[in-house]
Amino acid sequence: MTVLVRDLRPDDPADVAAFARVRHRALPFILWTPEAVVHRLVHTHPDARSRSLVAEEDGEVIGTAQIGLVHDSPEPGQAFLNVYVDPERFRRGAGGLLVRTAEEYLTGEGATKLYSWVLDGPAHLAFAERHGYARRRAAHFLRLDLASAALPPRWSPPPGVELRTAADFADDPRPLFELDAETVADEPSDVDVEFTDYAAWLAETWRHPLLHRELTTVVVADGRPAAFSVAYTDGTRYATAMTGTVRAHRGRGLAKLAKTDSLHRARAAGYTEALTGNDTDNGPMLAVNKWLGYEICATEVRHVREPG
Repeated sequence: MTVLVRDLRPDDPADVAAFARVRHRALPFILWTPEAVVHRLVHTHPDARSRSLVAEEDGEVIGTAQIGLVHDSPEPGQAFLNVYVDPERFRRGAGGLLVRTAEEYLTGEGATKLYSWVLDGPAHLAFAERHGYARRRAAHFLRLDLASAALPPRWSPPPGVELRTAADFADDPRPLFELDAETVADEPSDVDVEFTDYAAWLAETWRHPLLHRELTTVVVADGRPAAFSVAYTDGTRYATAMTGTVRAHRGRGLAKLAKTDSLHRARAAGYTEALTGNDTDNGPMLAVNKWLGYEICATEVRHVREPG
């Protein structure tokens, strides 16, 4: 059997569907749809030099990689490669070939530090170590059974605070961009990120095909968005992509308020499964999710390699 690596063909529905299928088999705790795969490839900022790769064995897609530069970081030379192989197609050489292809491309684009998420399992961790990657921090995938969960009841916001949705900002989403930029900057991470390009945010985030604006709860305090819980859906499952609060309003329970409201909206809309993710260093959000009833279903470990 011969394995080869090539670029994903975004104009080929069958190819895109195969990419999404492999990703779903490898990471069932994340929402993968063909539309989302194409959106990420087409709308990621050009400076990211982004590529989506597939490993193919005799015409069958058995592995995938999404790679690029962290263009919105103040530190140049940082890059990412996230490689996932169909669990039933391990040990065919697909993972190693994807890593080598990605590294060659990224270093050619000036990358000096390569970051990769690796599932927390003996085979996955050993694979990363063999390729020269060192462990860093970890993050959990969490799941909540919305059909049977005893969600905390909604409660009335404090004075001066109101609950809205992202749909209410359709005419002018810039306040949500500013909220997103501040909360992302404070997330635990190996790489500092600065959201400064509003047009890129509109293309990549606001117009993402999985973003559900009516289920995304926004907490408005003193007339400005102060916290939010961003909802993604794939038609059958609901996921929280981001929950955060601006610095000036932290410690008031606004993130908990937003996420509780969004979960109630999702259940009322007929969703029965809720997914989310948390960095293991993000104690406040882990506590909120535990309080809501989420349970850890898998863990990934961030790895890094400095070529040369």
